[in-house]
Amino acid sequence: MTDSPAVRIPLDPHEQPILDRLLSIRTELELLKQDKSTYVKSQDVINLYNQVVDQVELLNGIRTQKRHEQNRVDTVLDDCFQLISLAYLTIGKNNEAPAVYSAVSTIKRLLEHLREAAFFSPKDLESISSRLQNYREAVERGRETHSPHLLLLVEARIDICQDILSELQDKLSQLDEEQGAKYEKLVSILRSLAGCSTKSKFPAAEVDDLYKQLKEIEASLDKDSRPTAKSPSIDELAQSLQIQMRTQSPAPSGQRLVKDLLTRCFLWVELVKQKQGQINENFRDTYEKLRDIRNQLERLTLTQAWSLRETDLYSFQRQLDRVDESRVDGNFLDAEGRPADLHAQRTLLYLLRKSYALIYHLIISSAAVSEPLLPIYNQLTTLRRCLVEVKKSGGVSSPRELYPYSMKLNSIDNMRIDGKFMVGDEIPDGQANVIELLEECFELAYELRVQAEDESEEERKDEKEEGEDEKEDDTEDKSDDEDGSLAMKAK
Repeated sequence: MTDSPAVRIPLDPHEQPILDRLLSIRTELELLKQDKSTYVKSQDVINLYNQVVDQVELLNGIRTQKRHEQNRVDTVLDDCFQLISLAYLTIGKNNEAPAVYSAVSTIKRLLEHLREAAFFSPKDLESISSRLQNYREAVERGRETHSPHLLLLVEARIDICQDILSELQDKLSQLDEEQGAKYEKLVSILRSLAGCSTKSKFPAAEVDDLYKQLKEIEASLDKDSRPTAKSPSIDELAQSLQIQMRTQSPAPSGQRLVKDLLTRCFLWVELVKQKQGQINENFRDTYEKLRDIRNQLERLTLTQAWSLRETDLYSFQRQLDRVDESRVDGNFLDAEGRPADLHAQRTLLYLLRKSYALIYHLIISSAAVSEPLLPIYNQLTTLRRCLVEVKKSGGVSSPRELYPYSMKLNSIDNMRIDGKFMVGDEIPDGQANVIELLEECFELAYELRVQAEDESEEERKDEKEEGEDEKEDDTEDKSDDEDGSLAMKAK
């Protein structure tokens, strides 16, 4: 089991029974996620969720005079809510308030890391802003059905995220459209350079190509926007950028933002080439651990539809949380308590942020379909993709070519009982999404069949017209021959 980050605060004796019960619930939730021999059942998840809410109510009754205390109970409670949130995704209840908890917690981590890294793109912020709005709406919809204790907790986290988001948006508020495009490109280049330091073999050619792109961007700027000959060191620049991000100073001009980020990219190219992908040995273990987590998550993004049970993300979250919360004032420390050098610090932070970003991507990509229906949903998704590609390529030449698709769709449709996909006596969540996808596939197949029939009809009509033209030509030729014969006889 991957435990939550340790919190060493004395525990109120009255809270011990609550802690014991929460530990028991957490164990049940972990056993639920680990049992791959059967599907996660909605009723099991909802029962455990109700038990956690009961413990929250007892805790709030004890803490009437100490609302902001944080101890072991709170960390285990957070574990329970994280697992329940991911379990709600697993059973297809993506749009309900409990499912929001894990996503919002991950967004909070991401925003804190973006602020710490001191560079991010407008698109990063736009995506997060849209998601936060969706999650706030989900909380509002759950007013009548979910515990106010949970809703208050989720709302508080959304508010924290919104505050950080507004702060970051303000930092980029002076970018005009042209500057925004250049800044976006520079953010992409800087992230790619950080990624180059984490590859098994240092990609010198890729770094050179990124450097050329930087020179092209520099050439497109006016002289005032280009880095000066006496640029600061990367340490000085990183320090000044962090101070700028953490203070309430007015938003820098768009020109200044592009210039500083371009300078930072050039300095980072030098540092990356100097290190050649070699990390400080004192931080090798942390580096390998974070790189392994990132690689596993990247593989999951490729096979998500077929192999991911959302509750599996919990172990990744907790491993990352322990690494993140082991830092002191944002610094990674070695065994002797010494902070990492800038290259190690930034490389480790990149891996940490990238891993949280992959978890966020997997969460928001989760289909609102329960686990038992996922095989059907995935088959329909593949069928839809194939039919769309057939349509894009010009359709089929004959309705017969659609038989395999029609047979598969009919076999899936025949699995329904009274219009619903059943698993035993249960009606799994996500029926509407699966049925909507099935109907879309039928509609695509119908459009392709009509198109093929129309084209076949046109071809038959053209062949008939060609046949009639040939018949008329033969009649004319025969008439000409008869006229010639009569003329010869007349002679």
